[in-house]
Amino acid sequence: MTSSAASLVPVNITLGVLLAALLLAAAVVAGWFRLDPYPYRSRAREILVAGLRAAAQLAVVSVVITWAVKSVAGLLAFLVVMFSVAVRTAGRRITSDHTWWLTAAPIAVGVVPVVAALLLTGLVPLRGIALIPITGILIGGALTVTVLAGRRALDELTQRHGEVEAAMALGFLDRDARMEIARPAASEALLPGLDQTRTVGLVTLPGAFVGMLMAGASPVLAGAVQLFVLIALMAVQSVAVAVTLELVARDRLHRPLPGTPTGAPRRARQLMTRLPRR
Repeated sequence: MTSSAASLVPVNITLGVLLAALLLAAAVVAGWFRLDPYPYRSRAREILVAGLRAAAQLAVVSVVITWAVKSVAGLLAFLVVMFSVAVRTAGRRITSDHTWWLTAAPIAVGVVPVVAALLLTGLVPLRGIALIPITGILIGGALTVTVLAGRRALDELTQRHGEVEAAMALGFLDRDARMEIARPAASEALLPGLDQTRTVGLVTLPGAFVGMLMAGASPVLAGAVQLFVLIALMAVQSVAVAVTLELVARDRLHRPLPGTPTGAPRRARQLMTRLPRR
């Protein structure tokens, strides 16, 4: 395995220089074409910081994971950290108010049943070397679709606020009115996972497949494991999007309303925005 990995990507000065050049190129392109969401946000800076953070975090994980795979306590601690970081990241990408922590629901509801099924059926043993990669892939997939679904749904509700109000005026419940507007936008979060599954083996060879081949597994076994990962991801992501959409439709997960006191109750702030201004 070591020789196979070394022959694929040797760890040397050349690799470091190439990584630095690619990271710099990504930042330069983002800066040159002004790929910034807002004037006060720099995507170029975010790209550089993300690359440097990834290098530092992987260096730390390489050391910590050696301890985590050897004890149940270490394994559980590592999984809790992964989940906590995912919730924090997803929540802060969606909203800046106190409801960010509710992103724990879609991630947990999507991931926990699948991991539990794997453990109960014996397909994955309670060992860090097997459980950490699988759980990490599932948490990462849930994180991605939770962010996409939450942001798209809230953006759509903001842009089409008048349609929501009109539906309420016609007798729709608040939840149903928001759901009609937010559902199509939130469902788009599933497209990357669907496209990845549809094109696997034709466009890309995902990491699980390549990793098992490098470890000496047969192509059939590697393909079976990769198929499981893709289908499990679709299940996790579907549940995560559904829960995120429900939280948004019920106004549990929301953003601060402009021009209203941030400490006011949500319903009171909504009513304030509807009052005629003098």
